[in-house]
Amino acid sequence: MIWPVIIKSIKEQIRYYWVLVLTVSLAPFFVFVYYLINEASQPSYDVLILNADQGVTVENTQLNLGNGFITYLDANLKENPDFPLVVTTVGSIELANKKLKAGTADLLLVIPPDLSEFISNEAERLPCFEISGDLSSASYLLSAVLIGDHLNQYLSLTTGKQMLYSVKETPLGKTGQMSEFDMWMPGMMILALIMLMFSATIAIVTEVEQKTITRLKLSAIKSWQLLTGIGFVQVLVGLFSILLTLGAAMLLGFEMQGSFFSFLFIAILTSISMIAFSLLLAAFTRSATEVLIVGNFPLFLFMFFSGAAFPIRPDPWFTIAGYGISWQSLMSPTHAVNALNKISVMGMGLTDVLPEILTLLTITAIYALLGIWTFNNRHLKQSS
Repeated sequence: MIWPVIIKSIKEQIRYYWVLVLTVSLAPFFVFVYYLINEASQPSYDVLILNADQGVTVENTQLNLGNGFITYLDANLKENPDFPLVVTTVGSIELANKKLKAGTADLLLVIPPDLSEFISNEAERLPCFEISGDLSSASYLLSAVLIGDHLNQYLSLTTGKQMLYSVKETPLGKTGQMSEFDMWMPGMMILALIMLMFSATIAIVTEVEQKTITRLKLSAIKSWQLLTGIGFVQVLVGLFSILLTLGAAMLLGFEMQGSFFSFLFIAILTSISMIAFSLLLAAFTRSATEVLIVGNFPLFLFMFFSGAAFPIRPDPWFTIAGYGISWQSLMSPTHAVNALNKISVMGMGLTDVLPEILTLLTITAIYALLGIWTFNNRHLKQSS
């Protein structure tokens, strides 16, 4: 009895083609939006340099290491045009403070008057570099780190002394080669499956709204048979939607690092999870109009608080085998985003996302049991 339900569900899905278009097109649309946002907001940190170095005369040659540092910095930035640092020299503290207060600069570095004197081993005390800016700003902090690293390298080269330490950065997976746009894409692909909430719920509620649920009752169809037939079609819709989103992302430069099989496995699990949640939504609505109104609340919760649209990492209530559980964990897309991020960005396999898979399965089972029981009692229960 499942196959006739599948055929009927396909026909109904085609009949409500605008719902299908909305379901499969929203996530690819956001992919293009995020791409444009990323292109328009490449990180750039504006640093002002005030050179107060008085310089010294060494062997009849005027030495000003403040100017030398500025020249060194300019040369490095020209060799690395993608480095997110823009350096400008200023002539006074007052002018620099105006730019900092206006938000047109992120940090001011003041080179001390005795820098050259210190380097030539004639200073009585260590030179003090002053930095200034909005200490609550992330741009200030990043600017300080970047300019400090260049300053450390320059002083090491100038004095001929070895740096006290060096740092080797080892990226996790392919994260060192990926842009912010790439980091957003796992969430966007899960968003494609979150949209199944509308498609699947309307496919179920249509049976109630058009009174065909009465004929289904008379045919003695089991609730699991009806829901399996509808769910099969919705999984196909979900796979089409996420593959369309992946195609849009790859068209704009995204490269998936992990196994395509692992990607599909997580996509199928997430689709089933969203269909299971749709049963709860369908149990409390009786028309497509009600679905479009009531469904906005869980849609925005899943979209904005699961990490699909924006990364959110609340403190866990407790951990199970090292896997944190918080209020966010009650939403199955949260674990799907985490799993897809590890697979498609970090190049991990299914064994690496086993905690996410187990949690996703558990939440899906809870959604399904509650949904089937509630839907059966409200719409499929045979009258005695």
